[in-house]
Amino acid sequence: MKFEKYHALGNDYLVYDPKDGNESFSERDIVRICHRNFGLGSDGILVGPLPSPDADFGLKILNPDGSEAEKSGNGLRIFARYLHDSNRVSGEPFTVDTLGGVVSCEISEGADTITVDMGQVTFRSDQIPVNVNGDAREVVNESIQALDETHLYYAASIGNPHCVLPVEQVTKDLALKLGPELENHPNFPNRTNVQFLQVLNRNRIKIEIWERGAGYTLASGSSSSAAGAVARKMGACDEEITVEMPGGEIHLIINDDYKVRMSGPATRVATMELDLECLG
Repeated sequence: MKFEKYHALGNDYLVYDPKDGNESFSERDIVRICHRNFGLGSDGILVGPLPSPDADFGLKILNPDGSEAEKSGNGLRIFARYLHDSNRVSGEPFTVDTLGGVVSCEISEGADTITVDMGQVTFRSDQIPVNVNGDAREVVNESIQALDETHLYYAASIGNPHCVLPVEQVTKDLALKLGPELENHPNFPNRTNVQFLQVLNRNRIKIEIWERGAGYTLASGSSSSAAGAVARKMGACDEEITVEMPGGEIHLIINDDYKVRMSGPATRVATMELDLECLG
């Protein structure tokens, strides 16, 4: 079973092209393939290109716990790079259909930068979704309990759910401590991605990430987009924002309607062959 491995700022995915076989994986298979000791090791599997009536290409994004993700900014950049490497696209914009909606992608000359129009961020509880008391509303600067502590958070969606906590200083330890609690918090019926946000200046933020279904993550495009939109919602940042993460930097342009354009790299790692004994 053949896979192409890429990473986007340390967030690594295996690309499985259906032309190489059956695109269906059981939950057990996904967990085993992504395991860093018993499988090939990755933060997920990208299955595509698939046929789509709504876009040039379809894409299925699988988390390492076996669940399907609605959207992944880093996964989309990696998939775009794979389409370029397999001579399916060139320099013209193209569209990709995910569970979280259709996005537009563009690859720079030399494929060193991939730009993705991630879509529009919403803060509304009924669209994310978030369980709230009373009528549906924007979930902005509200209280949430985790480990017997009260924190202020923003809820957002860019096709997948996010819980963003503004803090004075982000740390990996904070993400490891609160991330699992917030991912599975009853406020979020579909679980959630979690970001810890530190505003450095009006054009730069720093985040740590706990990713739904994957755990602690070095970088994330959708998490960057959600955190950047929250920084804009707070009035703390301008339209152009650079996001610092442990794995590197992503550049965002977020307009007044919270539509996000994300740019960053995707790096090819290897062609990998999985022995079926691994799945036995």
